[in-house]
Amino acid sequence: MEEASQCATCIHYVYDNYADEYYCDVDFDEDENVSLATGKTIECPYYRYYNEYDTVKKQN
Repeated sequence: MEEASQCATCIHYVYDNYADEYYCDVDFDEDENVSLATGKTIECPYYRYYNEYDTVKKQN
């Protein structure tokens, strides 16, 4: 799975109205940033699938 598409389905990928862009809302430390940027870490350790249908089920 591509990184961009994986981020697009993550619960931590949020939209900033002021900057008019999406960003990751997880505070990575320096080592994690380097590891993800260089490709040493294949998958994000904080990735959680966002399913809006599960959210609606909890509201009902």
